[in-house]
Amino acid sequence: MMDAVPLRRVAVLAFEGISPFHLSVPTLVFAAAGLDSAEALYDVVVCAEQPGSLMTGAGYRIAVEADLEAFEAADMIVLPSWSQDRAPSDALREAVRIAHARGARIVGLCLGGFVVAASGIADGRELVTHWAAADRLAVEYPGVDVRRDVLWLDHGDVITSAGVAAALDCCLHITRLDHGAAAANTLARALVLAPHRSGSQAQYIPVPIAELPGEEPIEKAMAWARVRLADPVDLDDWAAAVHLSRRTFTRRFRDRTATSPQQWLLGQRLDHARLLLETDDAPIELVAEQSGFGSAVTLRHHFSRRLGVSPAAHRAAFRGRTRS
Repeated sequence: MMDAVPLRRVAVLAFEGISPFHLSVPTLVFAAAGLDSAEALYDVVVCAEQPGSLMTGAGYRIAVEADLEAFEAADMIVLPSWSQDRAPSDALREAVRIAHARGARIVGLCLGGFVVAASGIADGRELVTHWAAADRLAVEYPGVDVRRDVLWLDHGDVITSAGVAAALDCCLHITRLDHGAAAANTLARALVLAPHRSGSQAQYIPVPIAELPGEEPIEKAMAWARVRLADPVDLDDWAAAVHLSRRTFTRRFRDRTATSPQQWLLGQRLDHARLLLETDDAPIELVAEQSGFGSAVTLRHHFSRRLGVSPAAHRAAFRGRTRS
């Protein structure tokens, strides 16, 4: 029988002038702050270099009691956003380095990537930040390789995300890694968010939104396919289900998601397979059938290629994480 996962300790950095939205993202996702329909999956503390009353970028103050000593006991440190005109202090950079050296996971959300880069822990590695600040990050910190085309980058010990809403995606991604797809899906429903989003930043800037729910054909097509993941999905039938020609459907799908219908469907099937592996003891062959891969061989090929691990290894690793 599975035991409850001990709450990982998370320290979230606040600073003078911080955006309330960026500060709320990790506390909302990791601590379920203010959510009646979800429970906290982490033990979260907000800290600052100089605790006390801090002015936010929205013009109101917040009270922060903990200082950077919170980093010393944290399993994960979250650096939400940052001010591009403010150089991280020596004390902050050193605190990040020390925490990383002892094994804490360092997460830089949006412009928080500047603090990650300034600490030196990502030298020679790839980072991501808000697309509008990517060039500046690359110039100021030439030791890192700045990516401009992804929502987040996960090196295991260092994770960075792109701008604004991508911070939510990144935090859900971390929750998914630590607690599994079922927990992340439950939290995403409470937040009214897609449980998993990956791909280029460009695909979300901007995207037309239907005036009324259910009237956008690509959204309808996605819903149509999600309830048929176990079945073969013919592209012509898929397009016909939303009264579009194959050519128009493919073009509009790519415009909407920046990927092909087939690649999007593959991602959905992999998500479903991962959920089954984490929540069910069904044989791999049955997981493959229920996810639309047809055979365990095909599932193993796509799972390993996309996720870097075999289905069996993923199940074993997840079960290991969820036992005390």
